[in-house]
Amino acid sequence: MLVLIKLNTMRNSTFLTLLVLSIGLSGSYKLCAQEENTILESPISITCDLMSRYVWRGTDFGGSPSIQPGVEYGKNGIAIGAWAAYTINSPGEQEVDLYASYTFKDLLTFTVTDYYFPDELDDYNYFNYNNNTTGHILEVSLSFNGTQKLPVSLLLACNVWGDDAVRLNGDGSEGALQYSTYAEASYAFKYLDVFAGVNLTGADTSIGESGFYGDNPGVVNLGLSTTKEIQISEKYSLPLSISLITNPQAEKIYLVAGISF
Repeated sequence: MLVLIKLNTMRNSTFLTLLVLSIGLSGSYKLCAQEENTILESPISITCDLMSRYVWRGTDFGGSPSIQPGVEYGKNGIAIGAWAAYTINSPGEQEVDLYASYTFKDLLTFTVTDYYFPDELDDYNYFNYNNNTTGHILEVSLSFNGTQKLPVSLLLACNVWGDDAVRLNGDGSEGALQYSTYAEASYAFKYLDVFAGVNLTGADTSIGESGFYGDNPGVVNLGLSTTKEIQISEKYSLPLSISLITNPQAEKIYLVAGISF
């Protein structure tokens, strides 16, 4: 009888030991999973694109390959970030942008962007915010991001302050901003995207005005793009993009390649 009691006690002790170890291991696993999820769900993202050309809304900036880093903080539909483009030729065309956006239910995004083009041949002053002499351009935009069933994206963007194209007065002096406006539509097919962008603002060329996107309203950005994943290893692949871009108004064409990190 004493032997049976001793055996039962040993069994209970072993069971309790296994139970404690199981709880401890389970807690450790959950803690590790939480730590891993915390890393994966970081609100900060960084990117770097290497492009054969920097072509934006139908215009080639710099005529050179371009390195384009970016950093963004995004949470609950709000995004704040910085993006830049640096050509490798000299003096080239450099750009540093700051932006803030809010996305409503993944469908609509409202964005305010501060574009800035540093002149590296001159002693530029980034903090010059005088509306008549600043190099900053402030743009507001609204975009529809499409859905799985309706893969159509729409964008409307307008320059509202800063170094935008201007109207000229009758005596040739500078007047108000042109409020240069750009609209774009794109459709995502299975293997490629097609897009068309339109300049909505005209300039009076008879008195010497010129436009920000072009001198006349019309199509300035027309083309298609596709992407492919280049497998580097079992766990890592490199996205490659190819875009064929034309600017019918300027009578230009570009074939642009890029890789993203």
